[in-house]
Parts: sequence; C-alpha cells; structure tokens
Amino acid sequence: MVRQERAVRTRRLILEAAASVFDECGYERATIGEVVARAGVTRGAVYFHFASKRELAQGVVEEQFGRDEIPERHCKLQEFVDLGMVVAHLMPRDPVLSAGARLSLGQDVFGEFGGGAGPGWARRAESALEAAGRRGELLPQVVPAETARLVTGAWAGVQIQSQKMSGRADLERRIAALYQHLMPAIAVPGVLATLDLAADRGGRVVAELAAARAAEAGAVEVPAPGEASAPDGS
Repeated sequence: MVRQERAVRTRRLILEAAASVFDECGYERATIGEVVARAGVTRGAVYFHFASKRELAQGVVEEQFGRDEIPERHCKLQEFVDLGMVVAHLMPRDPVLSAGARLSLGQDVFGEFGGGAGPGWARRAESALEAAGRRGELLPQVVPAETARLVTGAWAGVQIQSQKMSGRADLERRIAALYQHLMPAIAVPGVLATLDLAADRGGRVVAELAAARAAEAGAVEVPAPGEASAPDGS
C-alpha cells in the first residue's frame, strides 16, 4: 500500500512537471530531460509511468479532468456555469489546465491527441445540461449535446483570444460575458433570473471548495485540553 501511494504521488509530480514544461515550451520543444529535472525524479521513473513524450502529453491532457470539481447545486444550470467559470479562474494559475489547453488547441500538435480535451469538456457540459433538463430548467428547443458542443467551442475560442490579447489576464471577464450572452437562449426565465454570472464567480466557488475541505479536515476529533485518553485507550 505504501509503495502504491508513493507511485501515485510520483506520477502526479511527473505530470505537474510535464505540464509546466509543455506550457512554457510547447510539445515539439519539450524534452523528457527537462521534465526529469523539474520533477526531481529519475528518467526511469518517468518511463515507468509514461512510455513516450506523446503518452506523457496525453496524460497531461487527461489530468485536466481532475481539476474541474464544483459543488453540487439545486440549480443544475448554475453547476453548468460554475464549471466554466471555475476553469476560467484556475487556468491562468494551474499549469495542468494551461498546458492541456495548449496541447489540445496548439497548431504544433493538431490532431495528435484525438481532439484533445474538447470532447471531454463537451461530455461534462452535456451531463450538466441533461440534469438541468430533467429539472425543467432548459428552454424547449435546447438539445443538451448540441448546446454542450457549441458552448465548449465558444469557450475555447474565447480562451484563445484572451491568451493572445492579455495572457489570460482577462479570461474570467471574457468567459462571464460569454455566459451572459448565451444563457438567455438556454435557461427558462425563472431560472435565468437566479443565475450568478458574475466575472468573479469562479474565484468564489474555488474559495467555497477550499473552505469546505478545510472544515472537513478540521472535523477530525481532537481531544480538548484535559480530555486526553486514559493509558489503556478508554
């Protein structure tokens, strides 16, 4: 079990190092040697987990989907918006998300990774829209699969524009504007009026998650002063 946990930590360390290299250098100029240096592991450790640079890059693309945690909401369209806004908040701060976007959309690796992260994000969005539909939150003409593909494509386009114009400094504002324009064509009026589409939405959701994790960690019982266990453990 200890060995397995160590392997998981090493794999994560390698992926995060690889993400920073791919994000800075691009796929073609990135080298396994630089990943080894940044991760502080042996070349053998890298090849134990990833057989090639291509497989390592594919791992970075797939690792994005461990970074899209959002709280469950009664309103499923708010979850749909939160997903996009959380990623917009994290992408300039998280090399895995940033590198995943570069590997998925960059011309130097066009077609290398079977569409990159786009299909995965579209499926994630489609699932949220289907849940919203079951709750009666969608307008009658909305087809979840088509809308998910449209929004995912628009999100990617806005991200590229933000990267070129400001290095993603204005990504959250641009993505908020995207949802502010699109949601009236998706949500029934009663639900639309309740949606939080503000530019700082992603940051607030991330802070909410961090607070929840901290509270969960603090919920482990710690004996109060004077309440230590007896020597026999009773």
